[in-house]
Amino acid sequence: MSEWSVRRFWTKAEVVEGDGAFSVSLDGHPVRTPFKSALTLPSRAMAEAIAEEWAAQGEKIDPLSMPVTRSANSAIDKVAPQQAEVVAMLAAYAETDLLCHRAGSPEALVARQIAGWDPILDWAARHFQGPLIATEGVLPVDQPPASLQVYSELVGSINPFSLTAFHDLVTLSGSLLLALAVTEDRITAEEAWLLSRIDELWQVEQWGEDDEATRFAAQKEQAFRHAARFWRLSDGS
Repeated sequence: MSEWSVRRFWTKAEVVEGDGAFSVSLDGHPVRTPFKSALTLPSRAMAEAIAEEWAAQGEKIDPLSMPVTRSANSAIDKVAPQQAEVVAMLAAYAETDLLCHRAGSPEALVARQIAGWDPILDWAARHFQGPLIATEGVLPVDQPPASLQVYSELVGSINPFSLTAFHDLVTLSGSLLLALAVTEDRITAEEAWLLSRIDELWQVEQWGEDDEATRFAAQKEQAFRHAARFWRLSDGS
């Protein structure tokens, strides 16, 4: 991250619109990605969020305080050049989706998974015509090929900026279906995160909290919420 280790050299960050796209300039000079690509953005909302991050910087640039900028950089420098590979990796989550792998006991945890996860499985089966099979344990189960094809095509239709957000929604939750439920406004990011944590929260209830695990979970939740926001910014919401 040495490219970020510079002091503030601008006074004004502005949104620039042209040819149906948006960018950000610093005192008239366009912002570029770490790989020196043009930071061409899909929506004014995203450009405004990035301009706000640059405007809020102090004497020295702090990349951790610029999550939208970092995600936009990733979309351009990392996701777009290998979009097919990212799509294949994310679509494969349908084969082992978190919501499909259930506990056999205790009954209270089984009931909690049923109450939380079955409505999302049922919704996805109806909404996308892509039913998936729930099973007990962690071993993979053969999912319907037609459903796997449906989800592969869905993920393949996502543009690089939205795909950057979708990547984090899927990998942080362990569930393609939860990510789709968030992006389709079936549930909120907050609800999705809690559903992804049913097993972990059960363990906390039984054995108490571990400080390090709690901090790590909080960091992941923050990243998950940011991914949901970046998804909305990608389409101008």
